Amino acid sequence: MTALDRYIRLESEALWRAEPEGQRRDVTIAFGDATLVISDGTGRPLAHWSLPALIRQNPDDMPAFYAPDEDASEILEIADTTMVEAIEEVRKALDKARPHPGKLRHLLTAGLIAVTLALAIFWLPGALTRQTLAVVPAPKRVEIGAEMLVYIQNTTGAACKSPRADAATARLAKRLFGPETTVQFIVVPDLSRGAVSLPGRLILLDYKMLQDADDPAVAAGFILAGDVAAFEMGPLEALLKEAGLATTFRLLTTGDIPSTILRDSAIAIIEGETLQPDTERLRMAFQSAQIRQGPYLAATDARTGSMPDLGADPLEGQDIPLILGDSDWVTLQNICNI
Repeated sequence: MTALDRYIRLESEALWRAEPEGQRRDVTIAFGDATLVISDGTGRPLAHWSLPALIRQNPDDMPAFYAPDEDASEILEIADTTMVEAIEEVRKALDKARPHPGKLRHLLTAGLIAVTLALAIFWLPGALTRQTLAVVPAPKRVEIGAEMLVYIQNTTGAACKSPRADAATARLAKRLFGPETTVQFIVVPDLSRGAVSLPGRLILLDYKMLQDADDPAVAAGFILAGDVAAFEMGPLEALLKEAGLATTFRLLTTGDIPSTILRDSAIAIIEGETLQPDTERLRMAFQSAQIRQGPYLAATDARTGSMPDLGADPLEGQDIPLILGDSDWVTLQNICNI
């Protein structure tokens, strides 16, 4: 059992300020998946803070003051010693589980010799990005995606969560991507497109899309389209390409990306141009996941006035495995009202 598993049901009261000089507000805090969930008195989530990114501003004093980033854009005041001890233990456990900058520096020192001998080959933006992507492990990608989600929620609204709905999204992920998948679905109240991929195999879903859909195949289609759209250039690769060589080099050597870069990238994902999936890859994705194209194409046409040409559906008229049970589907459609 991990430290997070032991405290997953632990909750406590706290005081939260949405901005450094803002008015304090009574909230409830609890642990999520590598996040600290801040909710109001009705249980509605207000924010999700990445646990590895938490910064304690007064290490030796109580009540404890935490911020989600170096800029202290928000403040959380916790007087419950049990919760503070739990947060510190979980943060230490997550820190041990991820690669430390010192190890990356040692690898870089050895690599610099090879880079010096073949400077013309390796000192290129593409080569440096590929090398960085090759050494960034899954836990670090999840941490990056979780921090970006914090900023995205300023536009989309706080992510909607409930134990039943989380179980439903987990079953849907396994149905679409296989039983060993690490994909996590996160539903937000207002997303301009149906589904968006973040680093760490996090896929954001639009709650309005779920409400408007009359078939789980619609949600499945938007998920597959969002995943395929990110295939040619994954979310982390797109982030590094936009941020430039300095950010790529910093991630390679220290294992960190500045919070301002993550914030700007998060805004670009929400407000930027929608990535279009390759039609052939999307057609193959539907066939591989055993999802019919028709419901997704009709929903896309209704939302945008156009749809991709995927050709004849090879699954039309065939029996396919159940996408999601009625109970799970209804729960998922009402996740932001639970």
